[in-house]
Amino acid sequence: MYGWEFPPFISGGLGIACHDITKALIEFGVEVNFVLPNFPSNLENKSQVNIINSSKIKVTRTDLLERKNSIKEFLNFYGIDTILSPYITEHEYLEKLEAIKDFSYFEESTNSYQLNINSNYGPNLLEEVSRYAFIAGFIAQKLEHDLIHVHDWMTVLAGIEARKFSKKPLIYHVHALETDRSDKSALNINVFNIEKYGLEQADKIIAVSYYTKNKIIENYGINPDKIHVVHNSVSKEKVTTLNNKIVTKKDGEKLVLFLGRVTYQKGPDYFLEAAAKVLQLDKNVQFVIAGHGDMINKLIERTAELKIGNKVRFTGFLNRAEVEALFQAADIYVMPSVSEPFGISGLEAALFDVPVILSKQSGISEVLHNSLMVDFWDTNELANQISSLLKNPALEKQILLGAAKELQESQWANSARKIIELYETIIKGTLKYA
Repeated sequence: MYGWEFPPFISGGLGIACHDITKALIEFGVEVNFVLPNFPSNLENKSQVNIINSSKIKVTRTDLLERKNSIKEFLNFYGIDTILSPYITEHEYLEKLEAIKDFSYFEESTNSYQLNINSNYGPNLLEEVSRYAFIAGFIAQKLEHDLIHVHDWMTVLAGIEARKFSKKPLIYHVHALETDRSDKSALNINVFNIEKYGLEQADKIIAVSYYTKNKIIENYGINPDKIHVVHNSVSKEKVTTLNNKIVTKKDGEKLVLFLGRVTYQKGPDYFLEAAAKVLQLDKNVQFVIAGHGDMINKLIERTAELKIGNKVRFTGFLNRAEVEALFQAADIYVMPSVSEPFGISGLEAALFDVPVILSKQSGISEVLHNSLMVDFWDTNELANQISSLLKNPALEKQILLGAAKELQESQWANSARKIIELYETIIKGTLKYA
């Protein structure tokens, strides 16, 4: 399995999804070798899974077999020296590259991972993705496996490269697309082309929603028979964070929450415009925008223009405990995404008994039916829905009762079963590999 990130070091919902998917697969007896573009050296002490960082520790096949015999449920990690990171842009990549002075790529001893590859980082983002893919392919030569499972565009080339070595089937798990992340006029055509190539090359595709499946068909021209929908779920485990207060509410004050990357895709600007409309009628409401992204400065300036700065709080990026503390404090959670393939945070809000207002342009609306829904652009209707929830406890109770039933059906075990069924089908089937 090739992914971008893994808890506790995450930038968005993909890392959480990867963690919970692999955990559920492991509980069904699947052995997962998880390859990351990079991860901090202290990850070993932060995660509950067994981690092997191949860039720092000499690990042989014998070591892996011994570990398999001694640990019932396990997950092996392999890190590759790169400056790729989740959601990185071309500009951010070039800034990272400029800041680097010296580095060296790892070299393992005999009977280990001898990857004597030219370690110069790529001169731009796309060439670094290609360099990572080339190196990552060698892992497929060294580790026994039945299939290759990749997550999103940054790792799909690595999966294709791995398949060249192992001749094993390739599954492309789509959590988001370039057509979700950007307006049509601002598409990164290079990323779009990598996605299209990966979707064409993959033996099977997993989409996190029918909304995403339709996008793949319409925007990338992929045969629908190749695409299998497996909805995300939510972990039922919650961290106790009673002493970790991110925001303070006055007596009787309500808190309306936006949580996510502060980017075009997530629609934080629509959230802000709706907030201004609500505050015209009700001053006893606090709006919180939690997360970071390239729209932060624009939103802060707009907040000042609307003269609601004393009612809007920007928290910046939050760790997991801080996120859960914020869910505990929230009275309403709003997901106004312009295009949301799924949206795990909506399920997380429901888990914390927070009523949810969803964009109709989201995959989670296929799962969380008992929530209020609105077109992302309709800020008048969004403001009306927020006001209705604030004033109507009976409506809030109705939404929460319905969400509680839906959460019982939303289990990672169910998602894992569907993925394993696809694994078994693709392994037993006759497929032509590139």
